[in-house]
Amino acid sequence: MHQSARKVTSLPEIANVVLLGIIEGITEFLPISSTGHLLIAEQWLGQRSDLFNIVIQAGAMLAVTLVYRKRLLDLAIGLRRPENLAYAVKLIAAFLITAVLGLVAKNAGFSLPTSLGPVAWALIVGGVWILASERWLRRQQPRFTVTWATVIAVGVAQVVAGIFPGTSRSAACIFAAIFAGTTDRAAATEFTFLVGIPTMYAASAYELYDQSKVGFAGEDFGMLALAFIASTGVAFVAVKWLLGFIRNHSFCVFAYYRIIFGTLLLTLAAAT
Repeated sequence: MHQSARKVTSLPEIANVVLLGIIEGITEFLPISSTGHLLIAEQWLGQRSDLFNIVIQAGAMLAVTLVYRKRLLDLAIGLRRPENLAYAVKLIAAFLITAVLGLVAKNAGFSLPTSLGPVAWALIVGGVWILASERWLRRQQPRFTVTWATVIAVGVAQVVAGIFPGTSRSAACIFAAIFAGTTDRAAATEFTFLVGIPTMYAASAYELYDQSKVGFAGEDFGMLALAFIASTGVAFVAVKWLLGFIRNHSFCVFAYYRIIFGTLLLTLAAAT
């Protein structure tokens, strides 16, 4: 009887897959752009399929869902409380704004190529913007309320981040929320991450549906599972660390990192 050959995966390939999952886990929710880091990583570790990128992003999404599980449960079972109902309505509204504008942008073809040059400039410009924003924020009183202006700003910012690779969805949305009136870093970050949960699940489901039309032939599901686990575990630690860090620190360290990393990418782009 004929037996199909079993595909053997080398240790270097396993290491590459785990490393890409780790990079996604660290960079997805920190305001430093996962796109830019995965782009440069794939120059050495090999380009991956669309399904692979969907899977590692799903791992990061699961992680942030787990981090906020108590908050989400409290919102779900406490909708009779006016403050919970109001907050949930604002989350849904921000998600709907993103969904509608995102579909419009996708159908209109609004997007930049994920090449080194545009991503590098987005990193640098975003870093300068964060530094300017932090300077402005130091003169403001902390406001914890999520206003309707915040809802609209975050919804629009998610779409803008999708159009301009390298922007960083978390950076764009957090500072959009801050400029819109939610000037407490922790409150702005929480709203951004909570809106990001349904947004990223919906985007991944949409991308997965598109991918299913082509099929999944040739995919190594064992490697996909390994990358998913790595992304989930690292993203959980990264988000927990970030939430603790911003209690007593500004986002300036991320801005400096973005500017340095973006400059290195520009140098690499010029050399290739």
